[in-house]
Amino acid sequence: MDDWRSPRAPGDTLAVRFLEEGGQRPLEVAGWLVDFIDRARRSLDLAFYDVRLTEPPALLLRRSLADRAAAGVRVRLAYDAGDKPQAPTVREDQGIEPAPRDTHERVAELGLSPNVVRAVRGPRELMHHKYVVRDGEAVWTGSMNMTDDSMGRMENTIVTLDSPELAAYYERDFRQLWETGRIETSGAFRTDPVPLRYAGEPAPTDADFSPGRGEHINAWVAERVAAARRRIVLCSMLFTSTRLLRALLGQLDRGAVDLWGVYDRTQMAGVLHQWQQLPDLSWKIEAVERIVREARLVGKVTTPYRPDAIHDFMHAKSIVVDDAVITGSHNFSHAAQTNAENILVIQSPAFAESVIAYARHLAERYRDDVVEDPDARWRA
Repeated sequence: MDDWRSPRAPGDTLAVRFLEEGGQRPLEVAGWLVDFIDRARRSLDLAFYDVRLTEPPALLLRRSLADRAAAGVRVRLAYDAGDKPQAPTVREDQGIEPAPRDTHERVAELGLSPNVVRAVRGPRELMHHKYVVRDGEAVWTGSMNMTDDSMGRMENTIVTLDSPELAAYYERDFRQLWETGRIETSGAFRTDPVPLRYAGEPAPTDADFSPGRGEHINAWVAERVAAARRRIVLCSMLFTSTRLLRALLGQLDRGAVDLWGVYDRTQMAGVLHQWQQLPDLSWKIEAVERIVREARLVGKVTTPYRPDAIHDFMHAKSIVVDDAVITGSHNFSHAAQTNAENILVIQSPAFAESVIAYARHLAERYRDDVVEDPDARWRA
């Protein structure tokens, strides 16, 4: 499939790449990231939830970062401290898969000096970002972690932004994480849309950050979905936020909007299995089942989460609402409100069509994925 290479048209300041399981090699994706990093002349701020690479992509990045540092570029890396419980039951309580406890050792494999690396902590929250800010002028962001599985086995979206204004927002968020080493003090500032271009057309783009703006993001996404007039296309690992579920149910009741999409059937089954233990959440189980059934959502069957298992999740986090795309690192869950996350809202018919084409491709690929008893995979 077309990977929508950057840029799509002369003068574009917004670009996107879509990853799918087996569609690209980790070394190839690491090369894209190195191409972005190698253009740095003053500064590189990297925030990644999970960092674990095999030697070929790690070597490529290690050489690139060392070269930039030797050229006088200020390089800093923030990552999740990996200090959360590793059991699958943390999925709904604390976000998605916890960063493994050996993350410190794996980060060290990038060869950076300890004084430019910081493990970011929170009592329950995750430092769940996946972004790079270059020279205060450009941003690499999206849903892809710096891991072989994320690059080669998962569905992910990578967005690059050429915008000093948006880069300043990401720099501000990074500075809050870096200076405090804490998750809960970051993201508490307002932003405004910035005029970008995609496919030769205007694409106004806004960014927001949690936990500082977590409640606002959760409410805004649900309000936008509830106000949709033509189409809603889910391309998301999960959709478990109470407000979002109610907005989707409302759209099903009205029956006036084309609603469909693709999600991670196995990881969602794990959340529903947890909800079964809580009687007051039975309505959410019924809501998810109705949305999947009536919207004919296609679910990718993946490997249940374990720290030592392969991670082949349908990991993208996007919703198309009419001609707007909501995307980034932010899962559409209650837990994401308190994690360190970032979200983009891109108003662009052309960008929306690109995400829809990606979702349609994945839906066709995974339409025949079948698991006879999803709960059995979690009981094992």
